[in-house]
Amino acid sequence: MPEYLAPGVFVEEVSFRSKSIEGVSTTTTGFIGPARFGPVTEASDILTSLTEYERAYDAGSEMAFGPAGDITGPNFLWHGLRAFFEEGGKRAYVSRVFRPLAAPVDGGLEAPFADVAIAGSTPLKYGDGHGRATVGSGDAFRIVARWPGSGGNLRARFGIKLGPNLLGALPDPDDASQLVPTVSNLADGDVVWISSAAAYGNDVAPSSPPAPRGVDQLPIYVAKKLLDGTWNFIEGGIRPGSPPQPADPNAILTLADFNLDPQPGSGDAIRPLTLSLEVLSDDGTRSLGAWSGLSLSPSHKTAGVPDSIFDLFSLDGAASAGTPIVLLNDVPGGVIGGGTDLLRALDALKGIDFALTPAEWQDANFADELGALRRKLERGLSGVAWLEGGNDGLLPGRAEYEGRADPTEDFSTGLKQLEAIEDISIVAAPGATWKYESRVDDVNSVINLLIAHAERMRYRIAVLDTPEGMKIADVRKLRAKIDSKHAALYWPWVTVFDPITRLPLNLPPSGFVAGIFARNDTERAVYKAPANEVVRGAIGFETMVSAAQQEVLNPEGINVFRFFEGRGFRLWGARTISSDPEWKYVNVRRYFAYLERSIDKGTQWAVFEPNGEALWANVRATVRDFLVNEWAGGALLGDKPEKAFFVRCDRSTMTQNDLDNGRLVCLIGVAPLKPAEFVIFRIGQWTADQKN
Repeated sequence: MPEYLAPGVFVEEVSFRSKSIEGVSTTTTGFIGPARFGPVTEASDILTSLTEYERAYDAGSEMAFGPAGDITGPNFLWHGLRAFFEEGGKRAYVSRVFRPLAAPVDGGLEAPFADVAIAGSTPLKYGDGHGRATVGSGDAFRIVARWPGSGGNLRARFGIKLGPNLLGALPDPDDASQLVPTVSNLADGDVVWISSAAAYGNDVAPSSPPAPRGVDQLPIYVAKKLLDGTWNFIEGGIRPGSPPQPADPNAILTLADFNLDPQPGSGDAIRPLTLSLEVLSDDGTRSLGAWSGLSLSPSHKTAGVPDSIFDLFSLDGAASAGTPIVLLNDVPGGVIGGGTDLLRALDALKGIDFALTPAEWQDANFADELGALRRKLERGLSGVAWLEGGNDGLLPGRAEYEGRADPTEDFSTGLKQLEAIEDISIVAAPGATWKYESRVDDVNSVINLLIAHAERMRYRIAVLDTPEGMKIADVRKLRAKIDSKHAALYWPWVTVFDPITRLPLNLPPSGFVAGIFARNDTERAVYKAPANEVVRGAIGFETMVSAAQQEVLNPEGINVFRFFEGRGFRLWGARTISSDPEWKYVNVRRYFAYLERSIDKGTQWAVFEPNGEALWANVRATVRDFLVNEWAGGALLGDKPEKAFFVRCDRSTMTQNDLDNGRLVCLIGVAPLKPAEFVIFRIGQWTADQKN
């Protein structure tokens, strides 16, 4: 109660209505399976299109499993997502599973990566599945795909370029006829190219291209801002942290060493030398990200925050979590020193060449070597590093699908990863039943894992695939092994036109079914049975099912796809695999999940409220208002609300023991609509003179 301690007028807000319950989404699907690239331990972001999936997990090229890559097959996860979105799905999450050839995935990436190549593998494969490339020699660094997979054989295109002159001039406050040098937009640790007579002369041969200058011979410096605000420019190659005193007096420059000329384009110059990086897919057709203006100095900071290329593409930096590659330093001690160490490595990349060509030397009139090199850098130099050795590992099994969660390392994999996402109401594993005959126990275990996951999460339904090529007898044997009100089984596989191979391809049903669920809920409602729906992507089915065959399968809870002349390819079944007749239909199971989760979320406000008549009345009104709206929308059976549902929350639903232990018990009963699975018209002869 508010306190009134002094006289006055008090205006207060009160509520005269019960709380409202908002219906939850029923269409968000969680997919699990292997992919060619993408996160394994990181939580999935919500995906709303196939393009978003490809950006995070690569495209739909075929996958190859095993040390020799001899187990090849379709990219079922990609095809499943494609079918889902084509059939009407809107939102999906993905948990990628990966089984390495050698070392297990343990909390993500190991640092440093162990370059364990698989003996005799052609092409080269690494045990952890990560593609990689070593750049340079001596002070080298490695480029490693952040995630394992054959899609991690990426292309890293580096570029270096000179920026505009940062050296400026202001009138000297003590002598207006003199100029004082200033710099703008310069940060501590920037790598700069300095054009200064005090720094370098022009010792060149007269009529032929000079011997290529080493990177250390170029006028490259690292800018250091001192505590008093002045600037020093340290010759590139001196390692920050413990810089030695150079013997050459020109090795460290100050602003006082520069020649100022008010004429535009004249005088000395301080120009930033920056790096750009673009990561391309393994086939070079898609860009996975592009970054520009990167500092060449590993010690670079902005506003005190490290932001060098090795920070932005680090193993575990927060800013680098989404980058597709990691840059690792192989220098002893793990820290690369001056800016030219990276330049030295870049110089070894294919396409980056600091040496002047004969044509460039001729354009320089055989005299101005540094000027020609500067112009070359102004145009920009680029080179490409090709990562190799990435692979799809072994065919995942029970352990990978089950996954694990390690709260100390803050990561999870497999189905454990999907447990943390509340929005999911459908779960599917397209391709998990592939190669059934050679791994029966593994496939049966994965099916049981999906069922257990849906039951444990309470508000989910598992869409189960039958294996490819199964006959009716085999499908019935598989069905006889499972029983759950939280799962539905579909047969046969769906035939589509594969955009990758441009040939017909049989795909597991789950991606199509999840999309049809979503389309059904959006266009109709969750209480409508998701059947008698066109399969938009189908050009056929692996097996054409007849009415007589379905008469055998339907009573056992095996949902089938059928072709109807003039009506196309349709999903023709909506039963769960439950032996309990109360939960026979998919739409009843899913509608109750919708009701339960909506009421669960919409009544959280009642926790810790005083457990008395006022609270009970408020809960009754809240739930009743929600169910009245459901009845009015046609979801419940009955011509009056009283016949469609009841809500009790009073002394009749709670004992004194319940009250003493803080329990509020609300009893709710609803009359759901069942599908008209068998539409029967009884027709007989009738004579005109009959009265009845």
